[in-house]
Amino acid sequence: MKTFIKNQSLKVSALVVLGMLSGAEDASAGIGIGGGADFNEVAENIVGGIEQLPGLVTGVSYMLGTLLGVLGILKVKDHVENPGQTPLQHGVIRLAAGGGLFALPIITESMTTLLGDQGAATGATTATVDAVEFGVN
Repeated sequence: MKTFIKNQSLKVSALVVLGMLSGAEDASAGIGIGGGADFNEVAENIVGGIEQLPGLVTGVSYMLGTLLGVLGILKVKDHVENPGQTPLQHGVIRLAAGGGLFALPIITESMTTLLGDQGAATGATTATVDAVEFGVN
């Protein structure tokens, strides 16, 4: 049973890596010999590259939370069948970690809602530098 779960987790890991690689885009912004990319283009590429990061974190946390929940249930089952061999603590730790990972997207969404759109603080003032303009949009 453990080898089956290990083989399945290896297959899922390979699929996740393949999906991440297939969705990767070129973020070089023309940097190199004669590229002539300025700071604005590099900054825009960085921002464009990390726009999909919250969705990736959400998907990975749901998948890992579900996996840890199932593994926790299996460990609790092992404890019920043979209490001397498998401590209850192992299953409970996996269940708690799976629940935490499953709740992570909800917590991050509530934090971004609290901070407002585009990460701007709603009730705070921002510090400005009057002497220098960077020209970053």
